Amino acid sequence: MDGRTSLANETDVAGNLDAGGGDLFRAIANSIDQMVWSTRPDGFHDYYNDRWYEFTGVPAGSTDGEGWNGMFHPEDQEKAWAVWRQSLETGEPYRIEYRLRHRSGAYRWVLGRAQPIRDASGRIARWFGTCTDIQEIVDAREVLARSRDELEALVAERTADRDRFWTNSRDLIVLVDAQNVVRAASPSFETILGHPPRTLVGLSSLDLIHPDDAPSSSEALSEAFEKANLTDFENRYRHADGSYRWISWHTAREGDYVYGYGRDVTAARCQAEELATAQDLLRQAQKMEAVGQLTGGVAHDFNNLLQIITGSLDLILRRLPEDETRLRRAATNAMTGATRAAALTHRLLAFSRRQPLQPRPVEVNRLVTGMSELLERSLGATISIETVLAGGLWQVEADPNQLENAILNLAVNARDAMPDGGRLTIETGNSHLDAGYAHHHAEVTPGQYVLLSVTDTGTGMDAQTLSKVFEPFFTTKEVGKGTGLGLSQVYGFVKQSGGHVKLYSEPGQGTSVKIYLPRRLTDGAQEEEEAAQIVPGGSQRETILVLEDDEAVRAYSVEVLRDLGYGVVEAGDGPAALRILAEQGERIDLLFTDVVLPGGLDGAEVTRRARAALPDLKVLFTTGYARNAIVHQGRLDPGVALLTKPFTYADLATRVRDILDAP
Repeated sequence: MDGRTSLANETDVAGNLDAGGGDLFRAIANSIDQMVWSTRPDGFHDYYNDRWYEFTGVPAGSTDGEGWNGMFHPEDQEKAWAVWRQSLETGEPYRIEYRLRHRSGAYRWVLGRAQPIRDASGRIARWFGTCTDIQEIVDAREVLARSRDELEALVAERTADRDRFWTNSRDLIVLVDAQNVVRAASPSFETILGHPPRTLVGLSSLDLIHPDDAPSSSEALSEAFEKANLTDFENRYRHADGSYRWISWHTAREGDYVYGYGRDVTAARCQAEELATAQDLLRQAQKMEAVGQLTGGVAHDFNNLLQIITGSLDLILRRLPEDETRLRRAATNAMTGATRAAALTHRLLAFSRRQPLQPRPVEVNRLVTGMSELLERSLGATISIETVLAGGLWQVEADPNQLENAILNLAVNARDAMPDGGRLTIETGNSHLDAGYAHHHAEVTPGQYVLLSVTDTGTGMDAQTLSKVFEPFFTTKEVGKGTGLGLSQVYGFVKQSGGHVKLYSEPGQGTSVKIYLPRRLTDGAQEEEEAAQIVPGGSQRETILVLEDDEAVRAYSVEVLRDLGYGVVEAGDGPAALRILAEQGERIDLLFTDVVLPGGLDGAEVTRRARAALPDLKVLFTTGYARNAIVHQGRLDPGVALLTKPFTYADLATRVRDILDAP
């Protein structure tokens, strides 16, 4: 057959399903699994195969014409008709998915397809279509779609978690490649270091690191790429304001990148450093306190010995004939040596804060000006002295003699540090030490202070020397040229006066000692020094009770007082003195008592008990070591009179007369 005959035969079959070719078509259509249907050119359904009726369960012929549309799910009917009409109008193949009612009453998804058959002239002769049950495919597709949605949701959630971690992390997170180039930086870089993350991308990871930390940081990063992850590696990163922050890093390598996780530990390091500093200050304070206790005790015993020596020499000098030149010279030399020894013990007591101070209002500018001649004589012609005295300087309350002695000690130390000459500058000013400063310096109370600064252009000191300068007997001078007690005396006096002393020095850059004395909050006139008096005597009608446990010291005191003309009664301990006072109370005009006595009954307690019976009893204390019994916070208790050991014949005579003559 030629092609025209074949086409004509197919057209005949397609056009007339009732002809013999129709039987063949129906046989073929009923042999396949799909539902097969056919319509006339105008879309009128006039054929369904057996599969259609098996699937739908409807009677034969019930779905001819437009009855088939009633088999669709109500939600799909409009769409199915619209697509079918479109195909009928255009001749385009028909394809649609819709839900078809199954014989069970449920709807199942099917795929409907149809093709037009045309005659030789090109006109549509018939439509042939199929319906394929795709419910399982749709179910699988829905499962797949649901899984995809769930996966996408999970991925989105994980991504959001990661983004939240990245965005909200309070630690630094950075991604660095093998060339040390920053590929990503978390927003926390701006929060912690002030650098927007976008400005860091493309920079070297070492660009913000402190220059001193760059070598170790570069080595650590190489190790993070090549060997092992870093743990608690610390370096300093530059903040946008120019300061540096300490960052502790942990790293993790992934492929050709290293993730760095950095925590700002600046505050923790500062706290650790402050703790270490505080511990050092505490250890230093404890050491100084221990040394002070030791030196104070030594000074007490030594002062008693010196009292015996100087007292005996004083008596010898008073009683030697004028023509005994040789003996007088020897006694004078011995007295000079004893006086120098007394000065040493005085400095020991100053360091241990056991010297009894007699503070009064002091104008520091006036005191410095009054020392100008003394300083010039002490320093020599090779050293120029410059004073920079602040106007409106506050008053302080301090022992003027001890303050003058402290300035002189500092000046002499400065002279020794400038063997080839130089410049000494004494400067005053009002100052305020705040709580921040006090936090870093032991025994400093925040408040207003008067600053007295003594600065030289000498050789200076290194850090190791600076740490020991206030310790007694420590000196950098040659043997025989210094006792090592000058700065310790300054230290003790300032601390005992409630002040603060700070020393600054560098080798070759000179030294500056700054003394801070508390401001006197009430104005008061500075007292003038009392004029020297002639040694006054006494009368046998005036009786003095001498209470002293050291026999030699007691013997000297008794002898001097009798030599001055007083009547004297003596006692070696507190109970004995109280018995005498009980027996002769009305006859005793003055109790001259040591502070430190054996047996637990000191001079202060004896005085308290005695005045319970004799309220008008006059008392003069003596001691080589200020105790809390009569001295508190470096000051004598109100109304307490004190004569420190070692004292001279004239000292004792004058002090006793003053007290007896007082109202």
